[in-house]
Amino acid sequence: MDPASIIGLVVAFAIVFTTIILEGGSVGSIFLVAPLLLVFGGAIAAAMTGSTLQDTIAFFKNFVGGLTAKKVDAGASVDTIVKLAERARKEGLLALEDAIKDVKDPFLKDGLQLAVDGTDPEELREILEGQIEAKKKRDKTAAKFFADLGAYAPTIGIIGTTTGLIHALENLAEPEKLGHVIAAAFVATLWGLLSANLMWLPMASRLKRFSELEVDQMNLSIEGIMAIQAGANPRLVAQKLKSLLPNPAPAKAAA
Repeated sequence: MDPASIIGLVVAFAIVFTTIILEGGSVGSIFLVAPLLLVFGGAIAAAMTGSTLQDTIAFFKNFVGGLTAKKVDAGASVDTIVKLAERARKEGLLALEDAIKDVKDPFLKDGLQLAVDGTDPEELREILEGQIEAKKKRDKTAAKFFADLGAYAPTIGIIGTTTGLIHALENLAEPEKLGHVIAAAFVATLWGLLSANLMWLPMASRLKRFSELEVDQMNLSIEGIMAIQAGANPRLVAQKLKSLLPNPAPAKAAA
């Protein structure tokens, strides 16, 4: 798992809470049910209004998935592809039938199975590229939902502050209550800004980034599959795939 998002989230909120304490405040004072319900519930409801029910249901899964996303190791895929290319060159493409079962990457595994099944190279590339385009659309939709949350949350927080100030004006006859009521009113704006800039917008960026990394790996897999199907020299396959890596690392090439 890549822990960057969890570390960033914890550190960001820790800094905010520490700042509140250093200024003589109480962290508990910002955990008020009404502002939290309005900001988080209202933002999700607003984003839901502009999306589909399926997108909203997927939001919870995408949030957990974004936090626990696994590191993309394209270098490992290169090593796997080179080993398969070596075997295919020595024993033929059909010899990969058993080896494919041990491939962990589902996209690479499905592509290799199609190649072994004798799928036409052009058709095979079209099928795999079609899967990539479908993934891009899914990832774009997921990231958009979080970006929408980031856009709506601050405004909804201001709505909460406005309603709170209205309530404060209704209690002018009781000045001893005004301080607490006004402070509570601004908590909504605080959570609107915090949730947008520390949670929703960063998560949207993380989903986009991991989508880019995964798509790059899938494109690399396509090139590897096509090379294996064409019976290319494993050494050349390794060199070609290494050139596609963002941070090239030595692959286990065979002669």
